Amino acid sequence: MKVSQFQKGVSSPAAPRPALPLKGPSKQGRVVCELADSKRLLAFRFRAHRLPQDSNQMELSLILFYITLALYAAATVGYMAHLTWLDRPVWKISRWLLFTGFLSQSAGLVLRALEAGYTPVTTRFEAMTFFAWLLVGIYLLVQIRNSMPVVGAFVAPLALVLVLLASFRDMKVAPLAGLLDSPWLPFHVWFAFLGDALLGLSACFAAMYLIQERQLKKKKIHRLYYRLPPLEVLDRWSYRCVSLGFPALTIGMLTGALWLNTVQGAYLDWKDGRQTATLLTWFLYAGLLHGRLTVGWRGRRVAWLNVIGFLVILVTFVHLAHFAR
Repeated sequence: MKVSQFQKGVSSPAAPRPALPLKGPSKQGRVVCELADSKRLLAFRFRAHRLPQDSNQMELSLILFYITLALYAAATVGYMAHLTWLDRPVWKISRWLLFTGFLSQSAGLVLRALEAGYTPVTTRFEAMTFFAWLLVGIYLLVQIRNSMPVVGAFVAPLALVLVLLASFRDMKVAPLAGLLDSPWLPFHVWFAFLGDALLGLSACFAAMYLIQERQLKKKKIHRLYYRLPPLEVLDRWSYRCVSLGFPALTIGMLTGALWLNTVQGAYLDWKDGRQTATLLTWFLYAGLLHGRLTVGWRGRRVAWLNVIGFLVILVTFVHLAHFAR
């Protein structure tokens, strides 16, 4: 039996009417909600990508770390051999070993940064390796324009010690927590570590100055005397590094103070040994520069202050790390 078109329309349920487009504030509210949901989804995906501990990137970064450790050790042996008894070809090989180790460490840091999602300096392991990387990188930049291979005999062992100490720390990537999860982190980190690395290189020049000055004072000229640059060159380069490292350290301290104030409502926490030691070191280098510019301090006194200042930085850094995690 055929059903007429009229009967079909009556007996069948009415088709749902298409929803009218929303207007006014309702439509805007829906758009805002959709954007918020999208933002939360992207944030979730980003944070989920930051924390895996067993990815290929993590494994490769650790392999590169141990390659760096071996290359820095080989470079240290070569530089020390050149400093004491062997001739020119040795330091060339050592320089390439140090440069290759720097490239390996750079690749490892990039992979770790991609794995973590932030500048990898928040753990003891990361802070020590990042410090060593900056120290070697600055020395290699100086070496490009000024051939002073003997400086590598002081930089390479220092970088090796930092990397070796880092190898005994926990190497896992840790999520940002508490006050570390802040936009101030990269600004504070880069300037503070850059200042420490420049002051470390300045201390290397100062140590060479003291060794050279001691030989001249005692009139006992050894093979080392012919390897080291003249006293004037060492004093000039030590001052250059301090004049660049001190402003960087100052900016790092200021950004750290502003960061702390946004979190705790205070610019300085006297109970924090790192902050107190850093402030004392800042006054030491400020006095050193003031004496140099006003009174004309040079030579042995300035060299000793330089070495002592960096030893305070190094002991504080190694003992307390940077963010103590």
